[in-house]
Amino acid sequence: MSPVRSDPVGRGPLERAWLRARLAACRGRPAPFPGDQAEPDELAGRATPAAVLIALLPAEDGPRILLTRRTDHLEHHAGQIALPGGRIEPEDPDPVAAALREAREEIGLDPRRVEILGEIAAYRTRTGFSIHPVVGWVEPPASFRPDPFEVAELFDVPLAHVLDPANHRRDAVERDGRRREFWVVPYENRYIWGATAGILVNLARLVGE
Repeated sequence: MSPVRSDPVGRGPLERAWLRARLAACRGRPAPFPGDQAEPDELAGRATPAAVLIALLPAEDGPRILLTRRTDHLEHHAGQIALPGGRIEPEDPDPVAAALREAREEIGLDPRRVEILGEIAAYRTRTGFSIHPVVGWVEPPASFRPDPFEVAELFDVPLAHVLDPANHRRDAVERDGRRREFWVVPYENRYIWGATAGILVNLARLVGE
């Protein structure tokens, strides 16, 4: 498992305030890239609501985003890089509660260590989900207990890397005679793609503007 750095030293308070202000400024704005489905209205009224936590860890070189690599035996998205999250259950009052619950179940993150900074517009996927990204600041010291059934690895990526448009690219595959394009945010030897990359690109475009 890669080391996950959480350090209270540095520009944390200023960065946290800046992010909160930027998220408040883009509240209610549609996502620049709402998803990778063929038609914008393809899933209208039929999408399964889900939520993910964009967990930010303070560090000396700037905040870092917490990501997971899913285990290879899972039925869906095996081995892929993901944000902690999942379906919004009936007992969840809102996407924030769902994102915090899922983060606790997947990586053992105590919800009391998370300060919610805001949300960005939902991301719709071809697989039938409307994903609500929630941005949270993880107060150190933070400890993690990844669920070994779901999580093969826990690691972090610099927020600055994600916010830089130079690190966003489009890849494509041919499937069933159709070309499918998707976002990729490569980092070191990691291939961050699909919905996770799309959500991070949306975050960068909304916050960066």
